[in-house]
Amino acid sequence: MVYDMEELRIKVCGLRCASNIADVGKLGPDFMGFIFYPPSPRYCGDAGPDLLDSVPEGVTPVAVTVDMPDADILGLCRKYGFNTVQLHGCESPEKCRRLRAAGLHVWKAVSVSGPGDLQAAEKYDGCVDLLVFDTAAASRGGSGRKFEWEWLNAYCGATGFMLSGGIAPEDADAVRGVLHPLMAGVDLNSRFETAPGVKDTDALRLFIRTLRSRDNQK
Repeated sequence: MVYDMEELRIKVCGLRCASNIADVGKLGPDFMGFIFYPPSPRYCGDAGPDLLDSVPEGVTPVAVTVDMPDADILGLCRKYGFNTVQLHGCESPEKCRRLRAAGLHVWKAVSVSGPGDLQAAEKYDGCVDLLVFDTAAASRGGSGRKFEWEWLNAYCGATGFMLSGGIAPEDADAVRGVLHPLMAGVDLNSRFETAPGVKDTDALRLFIRTLRSRDNQK
């Protein structure tokens, strides 16, 4: 999959409830993320096979997994109908290649604690469709904190990336100030919630409107 870097894409991650999924879908994000990691308060692996029924046409659902065996990833993708998976653990380039060979679009999350982590991410070139740069944390699943976005200058790979980690409703203008040519979009999660897994649609609506109005002014 090739992503146009001229227009920032928006992923809303950590959805669980059908009514909230439908409401968020009406705002027009490009992607919606569903977390299949049991320790997460946004875990949705206990949902029925109709989990994605409320995702509108034109929005790509993304299954988020952490160090899950290949067979389990392929099984959950078949069960729910995912074609895109985001690997959020210590998955190797070889694992990413295998899943792509199985027909999936593969994103790889990279935990960022300094510029060196961004340089090391280049090992995934040719193995994944997209990278997700998230703030390093003591546990998997994100921290709700930003890393220093200036560190992005250290990334010289060939694969586009989503910026993640602590992006908040008031950050739309700051996001537009990130000028890296391979930035494909932003990944929004905990800072846009009223409770774990329940998104604040008013905050999302304003952020999306502001970000896209800046895109249209380019």
